[in-house]
Amino acid sequence: MHALESRAREVLRSVFGYDDFRPGQGEVIAAVLAGRDVFAVMPTGSGKSMCYQLPALVDGGLTVVVSPLIALMRDQVRQLQGFGVSAASLNSANDDDENRAAWAALRERRLSLLFVSPERLAMDGLPTRLKEAGVVRLAIDEAHCVSQWGHDFRPEYRQLAGARSALGDVPVLALTATADRATREDIAAQLFPRPPETFVHSFDRPNLSLAFAVKDQPRRQIADFLSRHRGGSGIVYTSSRDRTEVLAEHLTGKGWRALPYHAGLDAGTRARNQDVFLQEDGVVVCATIAFGMGINKPDVRFVVHADMPTSIESYYQEIGRAGRDGLPADTLTLYGLEDMAFRRRQIDEKEIGEDRRRIEHRRLDAMIGLAEAATCRRRALLSYFGETEVNCGACDLCRGGAKLYDATIDAQKVLSAVVRTGQRFGAAHLSDVLTGKASDQVRRLGHDAIKTFGVGRDRDRRAWTTTIRQLFAAGALETASEEHGGFRITQAGEAILLGRERIALRAMPEPAAGTRPRRGERAARADGLDEPTAALFEHLRAVRLSIAREEGIAAYMVFPDRTLIDMARLKPATAATMRLVQGVGERKLDQYGQAFLDAIRTFEG
Repeated sequence: MHALESRAREVLRSVFGYDDFRPGQGEVIAAVLAGRDVFAVMPTGSGKSMCYQLPALVDGGLTVVVSPLIALMRDQVRQLQGFGVSAASLNSANDDDENRAAWAALRERRLSLLFVSPERLAMDGLPTRLKEAGVVRLAIDEAHCVSQWGHDFRPEYRQLAGARSALGDVPVLALTATADRATREDIAAQLFPRPPETFVHSFDRPNLSLAFAVKDQPRRQIADFLSRHRGGSGIVYTSSRDRTEVLAEHLTGKGWRALPYHAGLDAGTRARNQDVFLQEDGVVVCATIAFGMGINKPDVRFVVHADMPTSIESYYQEIGRAGRDGLPADTLTLYGLEDMAFRRRQIDEKEIGEDRRRIEHRRLDAMIGLAEAATCRRRALLSYFGETEVNCGACDLCRGGAKLYDATIDAQKVLSAVVRTGQRFGAAHLSDVLTGKASDQVRRLGHDAIKTFGVGRDRDRRAWTTTIRQLFAAGALETASEEHGGFRITQAGEAILLGRERIALRAMPEPAAGTRPRRGERAARADGLDEPTAALFEHLRAVRLSIAREEGIAAYMVFPDRTLIDMARLKPATAATMRLVQGVGERKLDQYGQAFLDAIRTFEG
């Protein structure tokens, strides 16, 4: 086994250009090379794909990789081929030449990695042909798709246990970035006849800064946030198709190269927009969650949620698309009372069983709790996944401070206003009543004559709206009508109103959307480069883009940002010193080494 591990490190350096494994990779790869069934839960950006790519090159034979999206598998194949690895995919987007080449490589046993969808693997005859081609391992990426408790359940993943048997009961490696305990147990039960060797690594992504802000002119908030990321690529998630297009148009008007992406666009436009984002720098995609697992771009510098996600699992998966190269990346989530009510209605309107509905409500409550947290975001996020963590000192709450106050009296004023106005009005009307604003509707309904009118004149409407939102988040209020909205009090709210329970709410100025988080005293640039080195880095990015356009590939497939940053710092002058740059393996050195050596020499004068 020692010889295999030694060989693994040799391949890591010569093929991929890295001197050592990322945290957690080594032990997973060792278990895979030992021929064991392995289930690994590793955060996005930790290098999960290396856990099946490297063993395929070390011990030979064919590794079949199940991947859920055609765009993702084609992207991975192209990237591996750029490293000189024999890889192919079988999917409906292949042309005849690609399919012929893949089948020829399979027949001649020249293929190290074959990527297929779960549907394709279930087709009659394919497992038998793969068995004849010498398959030695089945790797299942995005394994949370197999679980009914996962956030992206796909029924076709349930067929994979049968595929394993048809392939000859080969060892299985299942990988996912997001899975709570119930989901992990379901994945293991579905995919493995016996308990696998399980690795659950920390969910912490310390290079991601976390920030939330209550919606207050969302377009302005998003534009302000993006203004700190000129030249960077990012994703803005919205909850509806229409909003992706409206927001993309708005950001384009602000000088960004912004493109929409959603399932309603025609296939050609959708594919072009995704390709532009994957292949070029400085592009913002405004997308629904349809723009999901197919993202294999390591240098996404920010992710914005224009609307609150449905669960912490979805939130974590989506922000995980930023900073996969390990460099600092920012996240911002905007939310409001309307988001909370909308997400709850979505769950209630689904045609699902009551057990599933209860679980989805619990997950939504956890997401609302993260948004309304009074202490460290990272600590709250990790505790959801069962990890204990000290305050990070870098999220919006750690930087801006937050505290709780005894809000029982304020809550009673709100709850009284809800009851006395008939339990059917929303935050705007209730705030008018509380502040004593005699609007036309307040006078028409006679609500200027009720006992609660004006009892909250000491606070402005925004403060009362915040209290109403927090009471809704805490379960003291619920939606009165799916058709007309408004609020009514719950049993928990009644206990507060009648003085049987007290409640503490957050007292704090709302986090400033777009404020640049700092871990300690972070440098002005996210990558920490001084001005001369940063100038060389940008020069190398321009050279990279020129090569990528000429070859028709994504820029990061030439070299990722992290490699260019290391190159800009080391300033190699020879092929030997270029080998010291992280991410420069022998194939990449042969292909691109001279072009970048020339670029550094020219820049240095």
